[in-house]
This record gives sequence, structure tokens and C-alpha cells, in this order.
Amino acid sequence: MREDLGFDARELSPGLVERLVFTAAETRSFDRAELMLDKVGDATVSAPTIRRVVGDVGRELAARRDAESTSAAGLAQRPEEPPELAVVECDGGRARMRQPGHGRGVHLSGDGWRETKNACLIRALRKTFAEDPQPEPPECFCNPKHVAKLAETEALSVAAPRAASLPSEESLAERADAEADGTKMQKDDWRPKRLVRTVVSSMKTSRDFGRQMAREARQRRFDEAAARVFLGDGLPWNWTIWKEHFHAFTPVLDFIHPLSYLFLAAKNVFPSSPEDAWAEYLGWMRGCWQGNVGSVLEELRVWQGRIGQPPSGAPENDPRKIVASTITYLENNRSRMNYPAYRQAGLPVTTAWMESLVKEVNFRVKGTEMFWNDPEGAEAILQVRAAALSDDDRLSKYLHTRAGYPFTRHPKSPNPPAGICKS
Repeated sequence: MREDLGFDARELSPGLVERLVFTAAETRSFDRAELMLDKVGDATVSAPTIRRVVGDVGRELAARRDAESTSAAGLAQRPEEPPELAVVECDGGRARMRQPGHGRGVHLSGDGWRETKNACLIRALRKTFAEDPQPEPPECFCNPKHVAKLAETEALSVAAPRAASLPSEESLAERADAEADGTKMQKDDWRPKRLVRTVVSSMKTSRDFGRQMAREARQRRFDEAAARVFLGDGLPWNWTIWKEHFHAFTPVLDFIHPLSYLFLAAKNVFPSSPEDAWAEYLGWMRGCWQGNVGSVLEELRVWQGRIGQPPSGAPENDPRKIVASTITYLENNRSRMNYPAYRQAGLPVTTAWMESLVKEVNFRVKGTEMFWNDPEGAEAILQVRAAALSDDDRLSKYLHTRAGYPFTRHPKSPNPPAGICKS
């Protein structure tokens, strides 16, 4: 009867529930949330209680997330006007799982690691151009240390004169932060400007996750946008989602991924000459940046002919296999690598917004000694974290309409218990 009558069954006020849910969403753990509430929030709530309430809210958010996009129960707010530019990006993260039913502690489910699926849907502004606004690649892609960091490998020992003219790591970091934050556009910057970001995150299969993304996009009128773009890396499930739900969006391969493949290939065709390897990488990378993927593939095939095809069972670090994998990657994604045309249309060519989001999601779900019940616990915290990271204030709006909130009129039960008047 308490829920039918709009009462909260817990001894927590709606205001306190909102504070503890936001605190749990923005801190590393429920224990840290308990500490922050005690020291800063002037409230004493135990970590198990916070975990229980956040779990309830997360499951409720998941139910609303999966509601039909035409339903008023959905999470996304339908805007009055469609966006000028609709940007959809998705990528995977990682979280460690424990087997359900074992309580707290380490009871690993399989090897413990499961993929989280994350997406950002961004309403943005763009500028269009008569020709390519940036025909030469950015300086950060011409810095050996920065490129090695992107490719997650060791940097090449490039000669000092060449390296001396390149930007410092500090300036590259500042530039990367500015790129991730679309609000810091310069007047002559061609890149789109981020306006509103909403987030979808889940442990569900890629098929289910694609439906979640599609519901969010429909509710936000992305299908009516003047320009639409879908960005991803080489993961097959990214492009399956694009094909099934976003085929009317321009598909763009995140430029960082071919860059990484080309850097590793160059290192392996010139293993004893860092200078030659760096020069080869610069040529290949510039070729892809300028849309000449066919020429880059021709050169790579020449190198494949020189060093030979990889034998069956060759290890991943075999130079022959690295070159062969690079060729396959570029061939499979060639139709999504027309970067000059994308820049002319004012579309993004990297998933900088997505990479930033994955880090924000991982901050809450991935860490040392951090385990989640598989899948209920992880799914619940992902919904709360995704809602907190969305720019439309959906978490607060939901909590203000949740059963038990004192300033919300709740519908009467259609079948009240005997003795309860419906009037």
C-alpha cells in the first residue's frame, strides 16, 4: 500500500535520497560515498544502505531506459527542435564481475572481466567549408611520444633536430583537453561544438544496446537532424549497430585507430632504423588524413611482398602479421575513411568525446578491488552513472518524480485494496 499511496518505504527523505544517489554516482565507491556524506553532506548513511538505494534507482532507470521512445516514461526529453548536427559515438569499456548469489567478496564470474558498452549522443553545432579546412594533420599526430602513447607502444628514438620542432607533451595535453571539450572552439576551428551530451551505458548484448541507443536517438529527434554522423572504431558490433539502427548516419572510422595500426606497421618494417620508420609512418598517416587510403594500401602491399605473408599460427608480434593486420583493417574500413569530405561537412573525425566518456564511466566501475554482481549490480550502477553524466539533468528530474517525492502527485492505484476509497 505504501507504494500505491506514494510513500517511500525507507526512512530516508527524498532530498537525502537525491544526495546519496549523486554522491554514489560521483565517487569511487559506496564506502567513499558514505564518508563524503558524513564529512560534507552532514548525513550519516551506511555504505550498504547507499548500495541498496542506488541499486533500486539503477533498476528503475533501466526500466525507463527500455521504455518505448514515444512513452512519457522514457528518460530522454524530446526537444522542441531537431539538432543541427547529431553525433553518435560508441565504444566498449571494462568491469570486473563476481558470480551472483555469493554476496560481497571475490567470487569471479569466468575470468572476471566483462565488457561494458557505452555511447554518447551529442547535439552539436557545425560549420561547413568549400574545401578541406585542415588538409595537413594536427601537430599532435606528428609527435613521436604522443603517437606512441596513442598506439600504446614504445616511442621511436627520433633525432633531436626533428623532435625539437614538435610541440611539448604539456601543450599536447592542453590541446587534447580542448578537443575533448567542444565548448572551447576557436573562431577559425572547423571542429563541431558540443552543446548537449546524453549517455547510454549497459552490460547488455550489443543487439540490446543498439536498441537502447536507437530509443535515445529517436526521443532526441536525431533522425530529423540536418547532419548526422556515427563514429566508432574497428569493433564489429559498432558497425552492426550502425547498419541496423543508424544506417542513415554518415559512418566515420575514428582516425586514431588507423593511425595506431600504421605506427606499429612502420616500426616493424624498419625495426633497426627509427628515423626511417618515423618517416614512413608520417607518409602513411598523412596519406590517410588526406583521403589517399588506396595509395597507402598499395605501399603496404609492397612491404608485405618484401617480408612475406605470415605463416599459420604466427604470434601477434610477428612483423609479417602486423603488416597483414594493418592491410586488412584499412581494407575493411576504407569506405569510412573519407576524412577530407567529413571535415568539409563539419563532422568530427575522432572519437575524442567518446574516449573522454569511457574514462568517466570507468572511474566509477573499474578499479583495484572493484567487483560487481553479474549483471544486476553492474547494470544498476551504470544507469546511475550514465544519468549523472548526461547534460539534461535527467537523474535529478527522475528523482523528483519518483514515488515518495513530496511535491509530485502520483496516480491512484487502479485496483486499491479493500477499504481504500478511490476518490
